[in-house]
Amino acid sequence: MRRPHLPRTQRGKRRAVQGLMVACVLALTPATWMQAAASDRIRTTGDVPATDVAVVFGAGLWDGEPSPYLANRLDAAAELYAAGKVKVVLVTGDNSRKEYDEPDAMRAYLVKHGVPAAKVVSDYAGFDTWDSCVRVKKIFGVDRAVLISQGFHIRRAIALCQAAGVSSYGVGVDAKHDVTWYAGGAREVFAAGKAALDAVFQPDPTFLGPKEDGVRRALTAR
Repeated sequence: MRRPHLPRTQRGKRRAVQGLMVACVLALTPATWMQAAASDRIRTTGDVPATDVAVVFGAGLWDGEPSPYLANRLDAAAELYAAGKVKVVLVTGDNSRKEYDEPDAMRAYLVKHGVPAAKVVSDYAGFDTWDSCVRVKKIFGVDRAVLISQGFHIRRAIALCQAAGVSSYGVGVDAKHDVTWYAGGAREVFAAGKAALDAVFQPDPTFLGPKEDGVRRALTAR
């Protein structure tokens, strides 16, 4: 394999630098879009506006139980429900395999922590953030929501749900800055590109299916 040669002329070097600058701008544009879309919509559990529905995104299971990161998200949702800030919690996650069921594990955790079962709605086809946002809108009929995730993910969640037609505020929960946190932050740099493409082309989620009235029923349940 021949090794690439650096430009030898001043004109060639200038073009190489310009090309590198353009590549950097293009690479950073999706992340800049995410930051702009979410800049004024990130809140805490204490100051987030009251909204009927909170959406909690899946974040993995450990031996069938919510991972510490997912538990932090669910704790924030339970706190919002207890404070009267939300009326229903919609949990969205992966149930693509019989032996792996994020939504049911999330529901069980919330019920254990004081949220009535009738006030928890499950989305079993939230395979990624875009899928979850589209299904929140098209399948469950939610127009406004409080989104709950870790800080490194919440901006992408807000930007995508806004693009999907869900007016959203986000609560970025605290998390220990461990290997998982840094890996999640690094992943967001690459995920921003896919997010921008999803927002522009708005593909159908992996599984759409029929509309469900679970959120409506949960809002009227006593």
